[in-house]
Amino acid sequence: MGWRLLTQDEGLALVPGGRLGDLRDYHRYRYQQGVPEGIHDLPPGVALPLESNLAFMNGVSFTKGCYVGQELTARTHHMGVIRKRLFPVRLLGPLPACGISPGALVLTASGQAAGKYRAGHGDLGLALLRSEHIKGPLHIRTAESGQVALTATVPDWWPTTTK
Repeated sequence: MGWRLLTQDEGLALVPGGRLGDLRDYHRYRYQQGVPEGIHDLPPGVALPLESNLAFMNGVSFTKGCYVGQELTARTHHMGVIRKRLFPVRLLGPLPACGISPGALVLTASGQAAGKYRAGHGDLGLALLRSEHIKGPLHIRTAESGQVALTATVPDWWPTTTK
């Protein structure tokens, strides 16, 4: 999933072949790979660990007990049914000047709710989508009464049993 290295000096010498990048490059790469980070991607009280793919990144323990949401997380994991996931999305076409608002509804071609846009930068972002809708045409209605089409992808690093 890439690296982000924060150093005071000699940072590139620590990683052979490393290059100095812009923080926007890091976030674009992270969104392309479907990796959430921070409260914009994982809003407190809203984001569930399994829907946010944190188990894929070893961010959830199924042997340690006593954490907030542990019972729901363990029950959902063992039932094996996760209907919504945080997917990387690409926005297609002209974007509104103000961008896409977090929480904007993602709709199917027939206008059925498929999920919600979570966060992003430019034409890349993350959306919490119902898995059965990710292959069909999706869009977000904008404040200017327009539509922005989007496509969702399944990252290569996800376990193949969930694809």
